[in-house]
Amino acid sequence: MFFDDFHGLLRVATMSLLAYTAIVLTLRVAGKRSLAKLNAFDLVVTVALGSTLATILLAKDVALAEGILAFCMLALLQWLVSRLSISSGVFRRLVRSEPRLLLENGQFRFDAMAKERITASEIDAAVRNAGHGRLEAVAAVVLETDGNMSVISHGGEGELTALRSVRS
Repeated sequence: MFFDDFHGLLRVATMSLLAYTAIVLTLRVAGKRSLAKLNAFDLVVTVALGSTLATILLAKDVALAEGILAFCMLALLQWLVSRLSISSGVFRRLVRSEPRLLLENGQFRFDAMAKERITASEIDAAVRNAGHGRLEAVAAVVLETDGNMSVISHGGEGELTALRSVRS
């Protein structure tokens, strides 16, 4: 009921040690971007790395070398997508979304909200989470490429920075 045999427990313990070491080394070589959630592709890689680690640890039919190759391939593919995004505007537009302005000077931008499938109550929650009690106190709410909402207050130099690259 609790385990089949001690060999299975020893296998999981050994695989955990080796796979954990492999993923740490892979992430170290791949760089900080590997765990960043800057866009949807980064999130997918992060989830896939976790799923791969779990599979290596628990699936008896997946060899350690196969799992390590999967770690390396995910890191390599993420690196390749980020490099192509930097060098090619066409590729960047294909794989990355742009931030979108959802609220401006306390006024909802219903067209943008509809395109992003965001409700007014979700924007209200983001504004409250940012410590504001009134929409009028907010210069803008931006839906970022990672799905988070940034709330920009009135009167800061951050308004220009925050809205420079935002799609209306």
